[in-house]
Amino acid sequence: MATKKGTYRDAGVDIDAADKLVKIVRQQARATFTPGVLSEVGFFGGMFQLEGYRQPVLVSSTDGVGTKVKIARQLDRHDTIGADLVNHCVNDILTCGATPLFFQDYIAMSRLVPQTVASVTGGLSKALEKLGCALIGGETAEMPGTYVEDEYDLAGFIVGVVERDGILDGGSIAAGDNLIALPSSGLHTNGYSLVRKIFNTDSDPSILHKSFPQLGRTLGEELLEPHRCYLPVLKPLMTKVKGLAHITGGGLPGNLPRTLPEGLAARVERGAWDIPPVFPLIQQQGNIDDAEMLRVFNMGVGMVVVCAANDTEELLASLKGAKLIGEVVRQSGKQRLSVA
Repeated sequence: MATKKGTYRDAGVDIDAADKLVKIVRQQARATFTPGVLSEVGFFGGMFQLEGYRQPVLVSSTDGVGTKVKIARQLDRHDTIGADLVNHCVNDILTCGATPLFFQDYIAMSRLVPQTVASVTGGLSKALEKLGCALIGGETAEMPGTYVEDEYDLAGFIVGVVERDGILDGGSIAAGDNLIALPSSGLHTNGYSLVRKIFNTDSDPSILHKSFPQLGRTLGEELLEPHRCYLPVLKPLMTKVKGLAHITGGGLPGNLPRTLPEGLAARVERGAWDIPPVFPLIQQQGNIDDAEMLRVFNMGVGMVVVCAANDTEELLASLKGAKLIGEVVRQSGKQRLSVA
């Protein structure tokens, strides 16, 4: 009796499906190509030619979207996750003054679901195209036995460029400078593990379809609101900017001090900005104290701009929804951020 020949598909890896997916992603990626791209998606490496800069400095960053992917899977909506990844990475290098050049993504799952991956990369490609950033490569890994069935993880790698004399390193920040908050669009990509625990979404995802009056939509729609990108509004104003803090994991206490030179601290006025209704809902539902909320969530502040006092009025007038929330002061003791 003949023994059936073993195949990779029998082990849970479908090479044919992966090959078909590469063709889809290649088409999506081509829409993002800029003149500097010298290679096709699918080659062993992505190539980019840098031109037009006097003293170019490359700035890179890598990140993911955390357990927000679990909410996307439960709602079977994956396009916004791709935009989240792009916008988070772009914001990170923007804090150095950099403009994005090219991007690569990594998606890993137990079993390849082409529709899911195509939706993720489709949203990712559209976000990159809007920003003039090229998707030049990536990796889709099918790893049976490593991930729970139908779940996936997502990460991105970005490279941007800034002229050497345009680098934001906080060196020019001084006591008396002002702090301007730019509003977030919601949770962005942080705090989802706590939210999932509070609302018990893993055991009962039906609550994601429940409408909350204070939100004006369902909880799931609120939680999948894409991470806002600040490049389009800040790029024309960068000569007025002395420092930027992207408010991600760690909230204001964990991120604002990172942009300040040693010996300086931030004094922030509580109530100086608008807090979106999703945060009081989370706080009440989970019985969370104020300090923990500030440490876990952005609380409605997605980016903080540090600027000179005489540039404050112009920036506030130019940035929709911006609020003056505090100032830079000389550090007293170990504390580098006070919220009062």
